[in-house]
Amino acid sequence: MQAKEPGMLEGKAVVITGSGRGLGAAYARLAAREGASVVVNGVDGQVAQSVVDEIIADGGKAIACPGDIADWDFACALIDRCVDIFGAVDAVCNNAATFSMATPFDEAPETFRRTIEVNLLGTAYVGMAAARAMKAQGRGGAILNTVSGAQSGLLDMAAYGASKGGIASLTYNWAMDMAPHGIRVNAISPRAATRSAQIVHPDTNQGMSPEGVAPLAVYLLSERSCRFNGQIFMAVDGEVALMSHPAIVTPSVWMTGLDVEAVGEAVEAGLADHQMPLGRSRQRIEILGELGSTMNG
Repeated sequence: MQAKEPGMLEGKAVVITGSGRGLGAAYARLAAREGASVVVNGVDGQVAQSVVDEIIADGGKAIACPGDIADWDFACALIDRCVDIFGAVDAVCNNAATFSMATPFDEAPETFRRTIEVNLLGTAYVGMAAARAMKAQGRGGAILNTVSGAQSGLLDMAAYGASKGGIASLTYNWAMDMAPHGIRVNAISPRAATRSAQIVHPDTNQGMSPEGVAPLAVYLLSERSCRFNGQIFMAVDGEVALMSHPAIVTPSVWMTGLDVEAVGEAVEAGLADHQMPLGRSRQRIEILGELGSTMNG
């Protein structure tokens, strides 16, 4: 009998938040099939355990660790649980999120706050706890965050978009902070047929199946993707592309004085025809140079 080839995550310990359903569950099942020992997290313990049972029945290794990632103590306990049971934490996928839609005229402050707490703070807390454990282990690791097209602007999705825009900024900054310790930080922006997609696109294409997105996520959690750091990968209908970082648009204009009229004329003449479109757009990117990391603006 021919020996089975080692999986892409063979021998790795992986934490996946929000993995009781949808994308997270698909990531967890595939990560386990690729050899990882998986910590399945969600707020519903029974749902998380059902994914664990599936993984074990399929011959994999997994445990459930239900709880609210927006709580710092739980986020630390989640990572500690992985280290205690599996001996290390090698990769983390920050997938958990809450979703709602409302105009700024109708948005409930409590809903806005909860969206930021779960999506942005939860991602930050789990990522920081994981980074500290990975640094202590001294062998690097991978953190994969989850963003969205809403961060570029979509109707009635300001709270969700703001939380995901914050996660994008975390990704860019963490990639720089953690690189000296061998920890890579990337993000994925998937459009998949999840419960959220059913709300946004009830009568249209809701995107790929979670299982269709999972191979990209598992690849980005593995050492095979070591060439990538600080990148956001869009996955839509089978297409994979890199998303651009915030950049300075050229040409620019120079303010030579403090006269409001003169400044207005210069800005209108030089920049009015180069405004960025609202929402996500396709652009051909030309890298002209990199500004220093000590800029104030």
